[in-house]
Amino acid sequence: MNTLYLKSFIRCKRKAWLDFKGDKSYEVWSAHKAIDKVNQYQIFSKLCNGEIYTGLKACKKGYQGVIGLKIKGKFFQNVNAEIHPQLLLRTKGISKWGSYKYLPAVYKLGHKTTKEHLFDLAFSSMLLESFQESKIEKGLVISSFDKKVNVEEIYLNKKLRKKVLNVLLSLNECLEGFMPEITQDRKKCTICSWQKFCDKEAKENGYLTDIDGIGSKTASLLKTNGINNTQTLASYSKKQLGEKLSKFNDQKYEKASIFVKQAQAYISGEPYFISNKNDTGDLLKKICSGFYIFDIESNPDDKHDFLYGFVKINNLFIKKEDLIYEPILNLKNNKGESYRKIIEILFSQKEWPVLHYGETEKIAIINIAKNLNFSFEEIDSLTSRFIDLHTYIRKFWILPLKNYGLKTVSNWLGFEWGQKNVSGSKALYWWIQYQITENEIFLKKIMQYNKDDCLATLQIAEYLIKNQLKKN
Repeated sequence: MNTLYLKSFIRCKRKAWLDFKGDKSYEVWSAHKAIDKVNQYQIFSKLCNGEIYTGLKACKKGYQGVIGLKIKGKFFQNVNAEIHPQLLLRTKGISKWGSYKYLPAVYKLGHKTTKEHLFDLAFSSMLLESFQESKIEKGLVISSFDKKVNVEEIYLNKKLRKKVLNVLLSLNECLEGFMPEITQDRKKCTICSWQKFCDKEAKENGYLTDIDGIGSKTASLLKTNGINNTQTLASYSKKQLGEKLSKFNDQKYEKASIFVKQAQAYISGEPYFISNKNDTGDLLKKICSGFYIFDIESNPDDKHDFLYGFVKINNLFIKKEDLIYEPILNLKNNKGESYRKIIEILFSQKEWPVLHYGETEKIAIINIAKNLNFSFEEIDSLTSRFIDLHTYIRKFWILPLKNYGLKTVSNWLGFEWGQKNVSGSKALYWWIQYQITENEIFLKKIMQYNKDDCLATLQIAEYLIKNQLKKN
């Protein structure tokens, strides 16, 4: 067993087992993991003032920071163990190398220090102590906020070490046994490299958490009432199910209706129209004279939108290849210019609505307008032109999908991205690579991805309009 399996096990028992025994052909490359590695190295390097080296030789020479070290040893009950410390940081003390020793350190994204960080440090310290022949009283959690590197000291007491031993016993038992069940908390699956592998099985077995709006707590409530899968859920009436959803109070029948219809759509593969009002006809009226599609690429951890993409559409009958795509790169040292370009585009057609998918784009425009000292009335007038197609879809349709993300909905409609296995995370990874290498190929990849996001949004708009015309 090793630290990688331990971290996976804390998140999801099945992930640890798949990492150890799974068929790697089913595993998908994770942009999140790659971004994490890059951020981790940059922060560690900053902490060590660039004095960061790899392997055992670096320990012997007493360098400030050491990465890329694997330490093997026998653990409790003679179990083979291996640690891969993210970083070893030199400190005062005595070790087999001289008048210094190393402390284990881990990288933290966000503000919360989790069990994953604590257990990683405790496990690493147990093997590191015998390896460097020196006692380790504490480990370090490294993070970065407001461009400052923060160091949190974690004291590795007996209580924590005992907890880790118990978890490691459970991990060892898990790895020697059969593949565990899929986790009930499916939100954890969104950034997992085994997601597609588990999704297939979950759908075949009718997992309740595959139904949009049903999390682990609601699934548990349904199970206590004898509803164990999507097939059973789909067989209920709104009234029958509503009586079992008392926790939703006044919304229990409304929630019941949505859950049942969502389960029925998911099983049948057929969409369900949930409003007979003529509200979506309003969309066609608004865009008939021309409109923009708007999509941004951003780094949420850095609070930086690095690309704004516009597609200009004079009418719905224009050929896709004739559409004009305008990407605006937002470099941190040149924000004013990029902001002015965006406003220039938006005001070149003052009456045109701006179609987008999700709330991010509208929030970005409000922030830009505030930065440019727009008045409250001017901001209100500008943002009133924004139409969120995600809201439209959810208001009028129940689709046979597990979520209503842009990729999921547009893929279901037959849209295909020009580049394989792309995502917002992969675009961010390309952006980080561009910043490191200044290679224009990464910019081209990001812009192609962003343009495809715009075209996917357009395809959803066309679906809404076409189906509204059928209903009238």
